[in-house]
Amino acid sequence: MLPVVLEVEASILEKLKTGELNHEYPTIAGHPEFVKAAAAFALGDHHPAITEGRVDGIQAIGGTGAVTIAAHFLGGKHTCKDVYVSDPTWGNHINIFQRAGMNVRKYRYYKKETRSLDFEGLMEDLTNAPQHAVVVLHACAHNPTGVDPTPEQWTQIATVIQARELFPVFDMAYQGFVSGNPDEDAAAVRYFASLNMTMFICQSFSKNFGLYSERIGCFTVLAKTKEITSAIISNSRTVVRSLWSNPPQQGARIVSAVLNTPELRARWREQLKTMSTRVFEMRKALRDALIKVGAPGNWDHMINQRGLFTYTGLNEEQCIALERDHHIYLLNTGRINMCGINTHNVEYVARAFHSVLGSAHL
Repeated sequence: MLPVVLEVEASILEKLKTGELNHEYPTIAGHPEFVKAAAAFALGDHHPAITEGRVDGIQAIGGTGAVTIAAHFLGGKHTCKDVYVSDPTWGNHINIFQRAGMNVRKYRYYKKETRSLDFEGLMEDLTNAPQHAVVVLHACAHNPTGVDPTPEQWTQIATVIQARELFPVFDMAYQGFVSGNPDEDAAAVRYFASLNMTMFICQSFSKNFGLYSERIGCFTVLAKTKEITSAIISNSRTVVRSLWSNPPQQGARIVSAVLNTPELRARWREQLKTMSTRVFEMRKALRDALIKVGAPGNWDHMINQRGLFTYTGLNEEQCIALERDHHIYLLNTGRINMCGINTHNVEYVARAFHSVLGSAHL
């Protein structure tokens, strides 16, 4: 739990005691100051689209809720019902878009042989996607692989999306968790925003604020005109009305207070940097420990991948052996959450990996 979050929560409690705040319903669109802060957090405080009124949003029930709003709007209003998600992607993407009546397709993303981005496959699949199809993109810290495009690759991806008139939906659940700098982690989103295309941004503040239980997210719309943005938000409110009607207040109050108060925001960024640095240090520690114990293969992908998740390269049989013989629990795809690694268990994990690998090379 971040110290700055605890401080704001204490302040909110005092305001509830005095009657300055209450527990009445917010509007369907949520806490207005939070929605504005979320847009500025994604796009930058002085983005022209914000000053021109081409950006608006709706508070959502976490990042899941934000993606759900996007899916239901597109399923009901968009001309093309095909949505392309990365292979692999966060499993809930598929469930959400299918339930919204859309046809889920996949574009190649992860190359198992090199444990890196299959950029050629990605570009070919997007180039062959039908005109106006929806494309779900991970803004940073791709879930589940931890593999992100380079800035140059993002430029080429944007070129194809523009040429094919595809509709980009960014899932941005880990802003600030890759580099420790939220502005740097938002570079892909901000580049797309500079191209004056209509796009959706689905934000989560669970990870970067440590507010998992508050379910705080935002569905942010950026369109070519103020009128288009207004129409999308108006229609999306009817989606929210049928799903949860009104969002919770606490998380929105906390995030809004931090992002809108310079002193709190500066301290939060320092604490966020501490969290993201720890994740990277554990990546390096595990890589180094694997080399130290003589685990076969090259383990540089541990530090080349980014964010919370890592595709270790272990196969299903090896993952089952880790669980059975060493009580290390991970997905059978070989994906681990780096937050589960610490200075006390990293050597044990490395020895366990070595044990299940035998003489096999990754």
